[in-house]
Amino acid sequence: MSTYEHYVSEVNPGTWDVPVTGFARFNWDYDSGRSRLLDLYQRGKDKQWDATKRIDWEIPVDPTNIMEQDESLSPIYGSRQWELLNSQQRDEVGLHLSSWLFSQFLHGEQGALTVAARIVETVPDMDSKFYAATQVMDEARHVELYQRFIKDKIGVYYPVNDDLAKLLAEALSDGRWDYPYLGMQVLIEGLALAAFGVHRDMSRNALVTQLLAYVMQDEARHVAFGRLALRDYYAELTEAERAEREEFLIEGCYLMNNRFRAREVWERLDFDVDECLEFTEHSPVQQAFRSLLFTRIVPCVRDIGLWGPKVRHAFADLGVLSAADADLEQLMKADENLAEEIDQRKYAAELAGRKAEVAEAIAMGTAS
Repeated sequence: MSTYEHYVSEVNPGTWDVPVTGFARFNWDYDSGRSRLLDLYQRGKDKQWDATKRIDWEIPVDPTNIMEQDESLSPIYGSRQWELLNSQQRDEVGLHLSSWLFSQFLHGEQGALTVAARIVETVPDMDSKFYAATQVMDEARHVELYQRFIKDKIGVYYPVNDDLAKLLAEALSDGRWDYPYLGMQVLIEGLALAAFGVHRDMSRNALVTQLLAYVMQDEARHVAFGRLALRDYYAELTEAERAEREEFLIEGCYLMNNRFRAREVWERLDFDVDECLEFTEHSPVQQAFRSLLFTRIVPCVRDIGLWGPKVRHAFADLGVLSAADADLEQLMKADENLAEEIDQRKYAAELAGRKAEVAEAIAMGTAS
């Protein structure tokens, strides 16, 4: 059965075609390379994993509340619209928010898959090609697992968000090799990493926590890749070249800020869209969520050198300028470590279960 049959609204079948420009760049120097990028490439190889085997897919999930959260965390909790809803209608809101959120995660990962392949093709350095090749496999795995999660645990899909689609098209269609990096590794991946982290930490469902934590383990490397590759290159740009990239960055940040407003859900449920958006714009919970979305982007932008007055003004306008002081290395290290801790807890539980089975078998044998 086709996925198209499970979208909440009609999606044109076939492919979404984005015209691309630029060059496929070959490099015949196979020996030179930056040690930190080559180390990251080795980690990318070492950390490959199988979504079918590593994730406990049998754990049940309530599609109306996939993260088992209190209803007070709903974006429109406490609004006039919320008070009009009965219990069944509130469950429907939960289902659609779950579908919309993970659908955007899924579409974003397909975008990352395509952009990573584009980076392999266009980046001039062999060490960057090496690492980007491992990222292509990572992103394919992420598409696989989000697709399986939505299909098996939620059952319905939302189309790609317009703001995400616009940023993907702009990052892919520019012929300069660094634009896919800036659009994907810094903006889309940086925002996704933070969004995954917020929902990972709020989730009380073990399957959702596993899925997000394992994806974040990969994404932390991807953001590090973008930082390393762009920091050296941007240090050599002219003021005019840097200004062009800062304009692209600013537009992308506003697009990403709009990406998680859930407009599509309020439209689908036939709510007063403007009222819902106005309420969520001033909701303390949603304001805190939006500020957390930029915790990985802002320090990365500062680190790669796109830190002119216009960029700082945009971050101040978005209310996220203070995130510049965040320790990005420590945040990403924590993301990687948490995934390993989940594996260790799972292994300990499995070992304890096997020991209990052996003890039970010995006891039964002794009794007989």
